[in-house]
Amino acid sequence: MRLASPILIIGTIAVVLGACGRTEEAAERTAVEIPEPEPVSTLTPDEAAEGWQILFDGTSIDAWRGYGREDFPSDSWKAEDGALMVVGTSGDMLGTDIVTKETFQDFELSLEFKVSPGGNSGIFYRVLEDDGMEIWQNAAEYQVLDDDAYVAEGARVEDAQLTAGNYDMHPANGGAVKPVGEWNLAGILVKGNHVEHWLNGLKVVEYELGSEDWARRYAESKFVEYPGFSQTASAPIGLQDHGSQVWFRNIKIRRL
Repeated sequence: MRLASPILIIGTIAVVLGACGRTEEAAERTAVEIPEPEPVSTLTPDEAAEGWQILFDGTSIDAWRGYGREDFPSDSWKAEDGALMVVGTSGDMLGTDIVTKETFQDFELSLEFKVSPGGNSGIFYRVLEDDGMEIWQNAAEYQVLDDDAYVAEGARVEDAQLTAGNYDMHPANGGAVKPVGEWNLAGILVKGNHVEHWLNGLKVVEYELGSEDWARRYAESKFVEYPGFSQTASAPIGLQDHGSQVWFRNIKIRRL
């Protein structure tokens, strides 16, 4: 995202929520416990039987390329300690985003992410690659952010611009994002026009693309000037380089 400018329940997940809000009460919440993974991600037998595939195994970047280009931007991204990492060399400026070489239409996506202090990134779907346009101008975005840092700095951050929201369109409701430096579990489901965002075992966003509600939110968002926004049915998955260090791991997807 630019400022100033799955469904994934694997096994049984118990989630106990405290009161809503981003206060000290958040410490009472218990979300999904995410263990440290082996450096190379693998599928369980059940996952393989269900059709899941690995998009990043902890070491190989073969499934990815730069947005709008054929090569991988190794100056901006690297595989490190089992994670796909944004190097974060451009401050709070947009860098080189990456997308999958494969395209996906109906799918479940599961991955883990963590941010550095002040970190900012996003997970994109329905990505349209259009010369001269940024990825955020064309694709729906699962927001990844150090929420507290942006709010504390007085940035004009709306609820729909915080972690797990459909950026600038739908806020995440009821989710419990973990503190900076800890891993979070993200899930995205896209089936036809139905879309869901999940965070640490909780469904936090649900919408119907093209519905009356979606059209109203679109008209009120910064995307209204981009008529092709979120309109590509079969498209890559994208990850954003917003200039700060962010890590992604255990990236898996299943076609529906």
